[in-house]
Amino acid sequence: MMKNGSFTTLHNWLISEDFTSSRQARLHKAYVAWLGLLANPLAFTGFLVVLGLIVVAIVAPAITSYSPYDQDLSRALQPLSWQHWFGTDEFGRDVYTRLVYGARTTLYISILVTLIVAPIGFMIGAMSGYLGGWVDVVLMRITDIFLSFPSLVLALAFSASLGPGIENAVIAIALTVWPPIARLARAETLTFRNADFVVAAELQGAGMMRILLRHIVPLCAPSVVVRLTLNMSSIILTAAGLGFLGLGAQPPMPEWGAMAASGRQYLLDAWWLTTIPGIAILIVSLAFNLLGDGLRDILDPRNG
Repeated sequence: MMKNGSFTTLHNWLISEDFTSSRQARLHKAYVAWLGLLANPLAFTGFLVVLGLIVVAIVAPAITSYSPYDQDLSRALQPLSWQHWFGTDEFGRDVYTRLVYGARTTLYISILVTLIVAPIGFMIGAMSGYLGGWVDVVLMRITDIFLSFPSLVLALAFSASLGPGIENAVIAIALTVWPPIARLARAETLTFRNADFVVAAELQGAGMMRILLRHIVPLCAPSVVVRLTLNMSSIILTAAGLGFLGLGAQPPMPEWGAMAASGRQYLLDAWWLTTIPGIAILIVSLAFNLLGDGLRDILDPRNG
């Protein structure tokens, strides 16, 4: 009873809007967002899948019995069994093990691309919206040039020019992902550009960077976070496409797109080589989309 009573007290304190400190206000906002996520079954399912992907990537050595690199031709192309849950590939490597370690590659690419495009896209869009004039025209026309090409085609072009490799693939994908972030940041900045608190900060002598970082960023962050979450699925699909074409992660590194590509010639006899990595790509991409849709409903103040 004491435990239930303590939980009720904590719940009431977190849900209360009679704030007694800034800490309570921040915790209230996070708790309300968590309750909103729990109330959305699809978004919560996406959250669980993404969380599971992260956990699997972290504990990969503990949940696998084989090496993702060791080859044994004597057990090549074995079907699904208790010894090899997802069968083996043409080199006798355990597909389940490579799938689990491939989650690390997928997360590595997704997180690295996000860390690159988030600050670049936001600063370009925020500066464009805040300064206006010729700066806005120049930056947005450059953004339009990137947006005029299909993202996968543009990523293929950059990746082919930079050469194969996971680092070059990250750069190529980042060059195709930042324009939508810049567009969104510009639109959000224009919304607050002439707000009273921004004008007051300018009258007090605050510089552009201070205004952007202290006043504009916190207000734009929810929309940018939602967009980045939705972008995760396209990043994963693009990375898998580059890996499938041999322009992303290089053998013997386990990567879902490259794994699907290696099983093409055995598609009729060893369907699991292409099907299982494809299902993994589908599930994770769908999970990020569901999570992004849920975050959009939760973080958009107009829905409150």
